[in-house]
Amino acid sequence: MREEISTAMKEALKAKDQVALGTMRLISAALKDRDIAARSNGNAEGISDDEILGLLQTMIKQRNESSKMYRDGDRPELAETEEQEIAIIQQFLPQQLDQAGMQAAIDLAIAETGASSVKDMGQVMAFLKKGYAGQMDFSAASKAVKAALMD
Repeated sequence: MREEISTAMKEALKAKDQVALGTMRLISAALKDRDIAARSNGNAEGISDDEILGLLQTMIKQRNESSKMYRDGDRPELAETEEQEIAIIQQFLPQQLDQAGMQAAIDLAIAETGASSVKDMGQVMAFLKKGYAGQMDFSAASKAVKAALMD
C-alpha cells in the first residue's frame, strides 16, 4: 500500500498534476503522523494496510463534508477541488460494496458473531471492520447493523 502511494506521488510529480500531487502529499503526511503515533506505542513497523485503508476512508469522509459545505456556501470551485481529491484517494481503496453487498456482509457478520441485540453491535462492527476494511462506509453500515439488530 505504501509503495502504491509513493509511486502515485512520483507519477503526479512527473505529470505536473498539482491536485494529485497535493493530495498525495496530504496522504503521505497523514500516514507519517499515524506511523509516528504507532511507533510511540511500540509498533516499529507503523500502521497496517487495514489502518491505511481506514485513514483513506476518513480522508474521503472529511472531503465529502467539506464539499457539501462549499456547495451550501456557494463556493463550487472549492467543492470541485475537494471532489477531485476524493477521486484521487478512492484509487487506493478496493472496490466498494453496493447496498446489497453491504447488507449481505452485515447478515454474515451477525450470523458469525451470534449477535442478537443492539448490545452485540460492537462485535458485529469489529467483524465488519476486520473483514471489509476499505470496502464499505462504516457509518452507513453501523446504521444498518443497528436496524437489523433492533428487529
